[in-house]
Amino acid sequence: MTHVLLGAVLLGNLGVCVTAQVMLPPPSQVKFDSVDYKNNLRWTPPVNSTSLQYHVQWKIYGEPQWLDVNGCQEIQKHHCDLSAVTSDLREWYYARVRAFSSPSSSKSAWVQSPRFSPRWDTKISPPLLKLNMTNHGIVVRVKPPRLLLQKMHSNLHYKIYLRNTGGEEEVFEMDCCSNKLSLNKLDHNMQYCLQAQTVILLQAKSSPRSSVKCVTFL
Repeated sequence: MTHVLLGAVLLGNLGVCVTAQVMLPPPSQVKFDSVDYKNNLRWTPPVNSTSLQYHVQWKIYGEPQWLDVNGCQEIQKHHCDLSAVTSDLREWYYARVRAFSSPSSSKSAWVQSPRFSPRWDTKISPPLLKLNMTNHGIVVRVKPPRLLLQKMHSNLHYKIYLRNTGGEEEVFEMDCCSNKLSLNKLDHNMQYCLQAQTVILLQAKSSPRSSVKCVTFL
């Protein structure tokens, strides 16, 4: 009888040891959000999740090995900047995320992003537009985002849209090395509204137009 009871206790203990670890629900909507070649991975946490941490990995398309993203291991935020490891415009990339619970050491399944190309998938921002009035007309200056300028440099061009109160629109072009554009031969006491647009000729890609700025030429 003693042996039977001892066996039951041992089996009970063994049952505790081999209990399967509970899997956490995985994050969802894992995807890259890239603007001006700042490549952020974003995801949605599991429903009703609290105090979860996340692990992020990346790899080049066609390569078998997944690599940890430095600074994005056991993080609580729901995004990770992968700009440093996805900077080669010639490559395509994948990233993946899993949830982790520190108290229980439980983990979720990995969730993989769609394939990502910084060259084709990044969105381009319009340049900042600055206007100065002179006795002869309007001097237009544009300033692109710094990261975009560093990445593209000589491939950046700009379009300047000029519209008067009559609704007529003219389009002017500037290359990357132009510091300013002087608009002369304007009618006095006429209001002019301007917008700017970034263009990357190498990729046939352009930004939305900037917000409208209006001035009156006296």
